[in-house]
Amino acid sequence: MRMEQALAIIKDKVLTYEQKIVNLARAAENTLDVLDISESVQEYREKGIICDLFEGNAPYRPRYIVPNYEILMKSGCNFLRLQPATNIWEATNNLLIFYKHVPSITTMPVYIGNVDDLLEPFIEDEEEAYRAIKLFFIHLDRTITDSFCHGNIGPKDSKAGRIILRIQRELQDAVPNLTLKYSKETSQNLALEAIETALITAKPSFANHEMFTEEFGENYAIVSCYNGLPIGGGSHTLVRFVLSRLAREANDIDHFLHFLLPDATKRMCAYMDERIRFLMEESGFFESHFLAKEGFIDQKKFTSMFGLVGLAECVNILLNAEEKKERFGHCERANQLGKDIIEKLQSLVETHHNDYCQGTKGQFLLHAQVGIDTDIDVSPGCRIPIGEEPEIHQHLLQSAPFHQYFPSGIGDVFAFDETAKNNPGYVLDIIRGGFQVGLRYFSLYASDADVIRITGYLVKKSDMEALERGEQVLHDTVVLGLGGVNNNKILERKVR
Repeated sequence: MRMEQALAIIKDKVLTYEQKIVNLARAAENTLDVLDISESVQEYREKGIICDLFEGNAPYRPRYIVPNYEILMKSGCNFLRLQPATNIWEATNNLLIFYKHVPSITTMPVYIGNVDDLLEPFIEDEEEAYRAIKLFFIHLDRTITDSFCHGNIGPKDSKAGRIILRIQRELQDAVPNLTLKYSKETSQNLALEAIETALITAKPSFANHEMFTEEFGENYAIVSCYNGLPIGGGSHTLVRFVLSRLAREANDIDHFLHFLLPDATKRMCAYMDERIRFLMEESGFFESHFLAKEGFIDQKKFTSMFGLVGLAECVNILLNAEEKKERFGHCERANQLGKDIIEKLQSLVETHHNDYCQGTKGQFLLHAQVGIDTDIDVSPGCRIPIGEEPEIHQHLLQSAPFHQYFPSGIGDVFAFDETAKNNPGYVLDIIRGGFQVGLRYFSLYASDADVIRITGYLVKKSDMEALERGEQVLHDTVVLGLGGVNNNKILERKVR
């Protein structure tokens, strides 16, 4: 079967050459059997209750790596023979070279830095900076062919930040994803320009800077989809728990909360421990990679992410809720049960300790995972299912109480009517209101945009149309996006 799989990859006429290389490498890794997986864990893996999100059978690099790029700008890099940059061209060139050597689960960097802070010191002539930074972003989109690549801007206003937003509106590329760290100190003009940009090209999203800094301090990053992680660290692994599938095993709510949930959490933590053990004790990654040797990352700043999906469906199954008024997102009883489940899960995960998660004092972080393209009737994280969304003020009030439990990422996506482009202040008021009631992360795009947010990542609708016609496309995440459209009803989001 594995030989047949490899041959099928080689013969595939839709995959690009680079996509074939990545798929063949994954197929090769999955011929190995090096993890000690118990029968109880394997049972839940086979049932789809525990899902490792295609990390592979032999972890040889952390899933998410968050380098401290400030070190590159100040000191250069010995391994790559890069001297500290002295102008905007050298700065962008150094970063582009460096990115090609930052691994992750996708084989490409999931974090490219707080880009405005990195480039701002090199801006002397703004038009020259614009030309350099535009070429920089074109290069990123054409060489990092995966939409889980993520950069940050803000919270302070800057020339570089404004130039980056201008370029995003012009290029309308899916890569990289962007987040604006938004705080009370962020200028209104920068926030409005960010909204104008997002309505055109689905980025940047808005992160509640005060909320993240309370948990991580100032030295945090938003990476991949919307994952909050320490700069200079990362996440060894992200395994997800499909709550709705576990709910189908339950006799009733008490059985779910007091027996199934604790047992399943114990199994998943054990599986995560084993993946981390192999990475840290056998793979040799931190002993051999220049990122660790030169201090761009520190294993003491790493953590791991305990993901979950399908809370809405879990609640609806446990309550036998058929009518909309009885379901998660619309019924106080259902919403409270959802919160009870997350609080119980948080308490269970907090009791587990892993010595290698020193970045978070030995604990795993909860993560509201964004889903995968093959999910059917499984909503991302704690989101209300598409097609059942309430009015936006009700939606924010329902969603916000869940965000406090997920420092490593949770968010909601809102599609706005194209007329919102005429009134970005209206959207900013909504974001501010959401953050005031505890919302962590807010994503938006306009219904007529080509670049749209699938769950936590971006894809161009025109690319999905090309793929559906059997044409090759540059970015491998277009395949995931098309699956999300077909299976997860992405294009049916309520338009605000």
